[in-house]
Amino acid sequence: MQPPQEPSKSDLPEEDELTRSLADVERSLVALKERYAQVQQDRQRQAELQQRLKQVKREIPKNRSSQLKAELKQIQAELEAIEVNLESQLFSWGSLKAPFWQAVRFGGLGIVVGWILKSCAK
Repeated sequence: MQPPQEPSKSDLPEEDELTRSLADVERSLVALKERYAQVQQDRQRQAELQQRLKQVKREIPKNRSSQLKAELKQIQAELEAIEVNLESQLFSWGSLKAPFWQAVRFGGLGIVVGWILKSCAK
């Protein structure tokens, strides 16, 4: 009977890398779940505010109180804030970072190749 083999040193870095990758994926999943919950809450609040906005707009011609006008402004401001929050999370620098640097890299490479071709064509 052979004793259990110790993992070779070449296996350990792969396991560490796999563990780090799994931890990164788990953190990303948690962040995604949190963002999804926030979007759902914002959409629900947005729907509630839009309903209230319609009610206030119907009531204003009947009752021209300053309280209704103030509530209308407050609802509109909150709706704008929710819309900005929903839109800003869709387009963040983190999501655009990789495509931006790809464009810079390959655009720069294209310019260099163009200069080389132009100098060869003379």
